[in-house]
Amino acid sequence: MSMHSDLFHQRFEARFSDGRTAGSREIKVELTERGIAILQHEAGEPLIWPYGALATAEPLTDHAIDALVTCSYQPGATLFVQGPRFARALAKLAPQLTASAERWRSASPWLWGAVATVALSVIVWLADLSPARTIASMLPDKARAAMGRQVIASMSEGRSVCDDPSGKKALGKLTERLASATHADRPFTVVVLDWGLVNAFATPGENVVLTRGLLEAAEGPDEIAGVLAHEMGHGIELHPETGLVRAMGLAAATELLMGGSGGALGNIGIVLLQLSYSRDAEGQADDHAISILRQASVSSKGFAHFFERMSKRDGKASGGLGKGGLGGMLSSHPETGERLAKVLAAGGYDATPALTEADWSELKGICANTSPASEQSEPPDDKAQ
Repeated sequence: MSMHSDLFHQRFEARFSDGRTAGSREIKVELTERGIAILQHEAGEPLIWPYGALATAEPLTDHAIDALVTCSYQPGATLFVQGPRFARALAKLAPQLTASAERWRSASPWLWGAVATVALSVIVWLADLSPARTIASMLPDKARAAMGRQVIASMSEGRSVCDDPSGKKALGKLTERLASATHADRPFTVVVLDWGLVNAFATPGENVVLTRGLLEAAEGPDEIAGVLAHEMGHGIELHPETGLVRAMGLAAATELLMGGSGGALGNIGIVLLQLSYSRDAEGQADDHAISILRQASVSSKGFAHFFERMSKRDGKASGGLGKGGLGGMLSSHPETGERLAKVLAAGGYDATPALTEADWSELKGICANTSPASEQSEPPDDKAQ
């Protein structure tokens, strides 16, 4: 405080309210090294309000003509001092009361956010990571779940959800068998839409969408098991979240990362339908599918045969099957033959059918009963750990 010694021991007329009794009274105050000294009685000890404990209703500016001050040590009490001389002196002794300090406090959350964003970018760059993948991995579970619900709602717009009880029970058995082989920390949800398109989609939050057309095109439960395991592989690798983060951009992704939801989620529902996974992403999902099928003792040959049959049927599968699901999985990349060979070569272990004939028949009939997607505010309960 020595640098402000010229400000000390100045006395000012003031009005003081102790916060306990009605009204206020005229007193004198003095600026000291310890704080504002409130001189209630000439002979008594003054009441000291330390500068660091002071607050003001109106930030002090260069043109302030008075000051209304409170102290955290004495809740409810107020001190009002008229005159620009006191306001200017107090601004120097208690800089947290100034307008510039108030602007800094208002801006600091944004500045810290900017610093965090820069730091995250540097870490990602130094580690040679994918920024979108890194941000996707940091998304709160609540945001990922909300993204998944939004995507499913968009996919199911104008369509119904297949929910025949017997079919859902069979689907639950298959999902549980495969999901238990993923050793993932979170359960998977599988939804079947009454949609003639032959496709499957992994969506954020460990959700998978299958279509009626896919079930109708499959010749056995092992084929569906392979497709489902492949989509689970996309979910494990956070490919849906990564694709959506990349499509939405850094600003929307940062909103989700900080716990936001509304604005960033409004337009993402249809985006996933337009995304195509990279060759590396499809290869990663294949590797997971092979591992899941092996761990679940389900033959990978069904997956390979379905893969091959759909490719031959459509010629250029990506044109007939759409993007984001089988369109990406079966797209005619140069290494499609190698991928088929890899899946076929993964056999050679003891396996049993993914479902019994009775359960497979029930699953094929899951769309015998349907309900509007709008009636399902939360994902269906076919969760499997």
